[in-house]
Amino acid sequence: VIVNHVSAASTPFQDWLARGDASPSAGLFLTPEQVFGRTPSDADTAAIHRPRPASPFTSVTFSDGSVRSVWTTFTDQQIDIDVEHELGWDYLMGILDRFQRSGIRVVRLDAVGYAIKRAGTSCFMLPETFEFIDRLTAACHERSMRVLVEIHGHHLDQIDIARRVDLVYDFALPPLTLDALFTGDSGPLKRWIALRPNNAVNVLDTHDGIGVIDVGVDPRDRSRPGLLSEQRIHDLVEGIHHRSNDTSRLATGSAASNLDLYQVNCTFYDALGRDDERYLAARMIQLLLTGTPQIYYVGLLAGRNDMELLAESGVGRDVNRHRYSAVEIGEALERPVVRRLVEMLRWRATEPAFDGTFELLASPEHQLAVRWITPESTVTVTIDLRTAEIETTAG
Repeated sequence: VIVNHVSAASTPFQDWLARGDASPSAGLFLTPEQVFGRTPSDADTAAIHRPRPASPFTSVTFSDGSVRSVWTTFTDQQIDIDVEHELGWDYLMGILDRFQRSGIRVVRLDAVGYAIKRAGTSCFMLPETFEFIDRLTAACHERSMRVLVEIHGHHLDQIDIARRVDLVYDFALPPLTLDALFTGDSGPLKRWIALRPNNAVNVLDTHDGIGVIDVGVDPRDRSRPGLLSEQRIHDLVEGIHHRSNDTSRLATGSAASNLDLYQVNCTFYDALGRDDERYLAARMIQLLLTGTPQIYYVGLLAGRNDMELLAESGVGRDVNRHRYSAVEIGEALERPVVRRLVEMLRWRATEPAFDGTFELLASPEHQLAVRWITPESTVTVTIDLRTAEIETTAG
């Protein structure tokens, strides 16, 4: 469910533009005046946490020639809804009802962190946002659906959300895994493993970029430090650009049209310099942790940055969205790195020790060592972050 917004081409929004306050959709869409009680000042706007550098507001013209400002957190083609208005809540409940009738069992709440706005705040992950997530989760549970929340934000917020819902994405894992393999220092990764929620969906890559906000200081409250220092995040980002031969730089930030200022657009394979051993070490880390591993299709095929698609669309995230032909898929599946990854996935799916208890073992700074144990079986894996060597013992 896209919680925060709808398409500017949607029937309800177009009807509102055509009929104004006479439209049955009037009240569904959020205007800045509804939040601030007036036209927001520059100071009001500056305080808003935004995923893009442009204004969070867009002027739209109605059929009678009048112009109003609407809230557009992401782009001018994505119109924020007023989730606290009766129409906004009914809209979301209508989607959940349709899902229930269709037999859906897991609902992902997308962009929910931006859904609640309050004057004088960042309008992102407010206390009221957590209350809204609770309410929306209860509505899903009433329909026998589990809830997966998608939010890029401070790691402590992720831990808080994990207590409230069924599943959360571990978006801190990708940058921490890269940092460990770039530096040979397991410290930050180990500290996160000790903190992270067990009900996580473990990702290294998705259809979006590699997030760095998830390991940084809280931009809304700088007294809350991140999992990595600002210098280490800078080195991480530059390390990705260097290893990808600067193709990621061309797809990130002001170099391309991007929704998120806090992500580096790059395939995970290219982020590791197309080094097969380091790539498989990263995937092993992903598979070893508690939670549910999720492998993005480009990652499964060890995909490279699609610079042609980037040039065609101008959208930075498209660099990690290659459109594979059947022939390309067949060729990719024959590559040694992909064959080894598939074997790792089969092992993760069938090894009975992964139904047991997880232990993070003491190990030198340059190593990550974990154990999974049941009364019948044990698996211990040690990864050397300097060499990418993986040692596995079973018993």
